[in-house]
Amino acid sequence: MQRPLGCTLCLVVGLAVLGGCSSVPKEYRDPRDPWQGYNRAMYKFNTDFDNAFIKPAAQAYRYVTPEPVDRSVTNFFDNVADLTSAVNNALQFKLSRAGSDVGRVAVNTTVGIGGLFDVASNMGLPSYKEDFGQTLGYWGFRSGPYFVMPILGPSSVRDTVGFAGDVALDPFFSISKNEIYWGFIALRVVDRRADLLETGDLLDEAALDPYTFVRDAYLQRRESLVYDGNPPVAEDEDFFWEGQDAD
Repeated sequence: MQRPLGCTLCLVVGLAVLGGCSSVPKEYRDPRDPWQGYNRAMYKFNTDFDNAFIKPAAQAYRYVTPEPVDRSVTNFFDNVADLTSAVNNALQFKLSRAGSDVGRVAVNTTVGIGGLFDVASNMGLPSYKEDFGQTLGYWGFRSGPYFVMPILGPSSVRDTVGFAGDVALDPFFSISKNEIYWGFIALRVVDRRADLLETGDLLDEAALDPYTFVRDAYLQRRESLVYDGNPPVAEDEDFFWEGQDAD
């Protein structure tokens, strides 16, 4: 089975370049977000799509799913994510972390009954959840422009490439039957969205400009993750928008 990931990524990046030409007042331009015209439009599309489809599905899932079952589903997908995390930690030569990830998968898959129960955390094996975007950052690839992916949300050029790598490493990608593959993907998305229902409501209430809040929070968090919580001090010009003086 082949899924045209390369074509899809080329398409969305091309749309980003075209969308970046949209008119954004100079005083609102952020050097990290040169494609803000496209990004804001895609952010609105994603928000509307979420409100129309994903959020209602997540609310219904939360309503009909007992909390222990919901937690077990989340644990199952977290266990799968530990596999890709182990590979990415190994690619970054973080061998102790890779060993912890492998240990988590071994324990949770066996004692935890296929990952439904998180036994490894109770045994003191931490979860790191490294991804390929972090691996690229570790090897010196800069974040690049902020980029809102269709449906998937906040990203950057580096993390969009990294996402393709994570998909290739995902064990579900090897499933040959489309209906089973997309069933797992849909369940993962709905389960993750159900876990974020309260967070989304707080964002809507607290942020004057949710787009800017999400962008800044995403970029700051990703920088912290790439440098394991100790990012380098940014240059002064990174904090100023185009057309403003650093003085």
